[in-house]
Amino acid sequence: MDLYRGEPFEQLTRSKTRLQAQAAGVPYDSLCSLGPLHANTVLTGVKCNSSGTRAVLGAEPSCSPDCSRYKGTLDVFYKVIRQEGVTRLWRGTNASLTLAIPSVGIYLPLYDIFRNCMEEYTLRNVPMATPYVPLVAGSLARSISCVTCYPVELARTRMQAFKDTKNGVKPPGVWKTLVGVVSPVNSANSYQNSTRTYRLLWTGLGAQLARDVPFSAICWSTLEPVRRKLLGLVGDEASATTVLGANFSAGFIAGSLAAAATCPLDVARTRRQIENDPERALRMTTRQTLIEIWRDGGAKGLFTGVGPRVARAGPSVGIVVSFYEVVKYALRHRHTAYALAEQRC
Repeated sequence: MDLYRGEPFEQLTRSKTRLQAQAAGVPYDSLCSLGPLHANTVLTGVKCNSSGTRAVLGAEPSCSPDCSRYKGTLDVFYKVIRQEGVTRLWRGTNASLTLAIPSVGIYLPLYDIFRNCMEEYTLRNVPMATPYVPLVAGSLARSISCVTCYPVELARTRMQAFKDTKNGVKPPGVWKTLVGVVSPVNSANSYQNSTRTYRLLWTGLGAQLARDVPFSAICWSTLEPVRRKLLGLVGDEASATTVLGANFSAGFIAGSLAAAATCPLDVARTRRQIENDPERALRMTTRQTLIEIWRDGGAKGLFTGVGPRVARAGPSVGIVVSFYEVVKYALRHRHTAYALAEQRC
């Protein structure tokens, strides 16, 4: 449920993506001797040396292994600032902003529509199914939002994963990054290549849905009962402040739990999205990717980046849900006041 693209937390997203990309074999530890690695670089010939560190095209790093090897969230912040500049912590923010409006605009209204329709139906016909309505409504709404906005999400992950240290050259933006994704199959103009180009723009969509649908299911099935309980403590005396507090608290708890539970699927999604070999990108499945991650790193590999992911998801979910609900509350309150004024007249 990466619709919660709060820009104050963009640095945490970059940190998580770098840690996951490093575990997938992106050779940050070789960059000090091999020059800049761009978002469109094809990682062919990546192999492990005897010490377990990665090398590119058979080259060995000439500097200390700690030069660019990320050890954790804070270490990513420090090395990105030192090697690429502080502004690189916000790399991919333009893609996040491009995604934020359509994602939130599609996802939250659709969730409300699905939830209201399903609750009305289940209360009349299948009362026992009513508690599961938020789970189903959230999953359906997120699936539609994810498929619609996926190419920009793909660009954002690649912009954050790859390192660009060339001075004086502006790093590729969303459009150039997507062009770099499809360029390997654009050498020949044919219907088959056009189809493959289209498929490459949705590379990793299965992994994205495998992550976001369970995230939404866990998040909303946790958020709704917590929110109702908190608002129930206030009763009919709810104000904008109490609505804000209840929704932020419920969103924080639900987002943190959902982010931790779906971290292995997030690792698989990142690995699928940064794959630069078109044949492998089209051939690999989410299941195969998860098996590969388990084989390479075990449980630790499956939960790479869980810290920054949880640290970002909790407050981000809380902020988005609380402000959305406060706006709804204000509009509803204004409509009610207007209706009462009309009746008095």
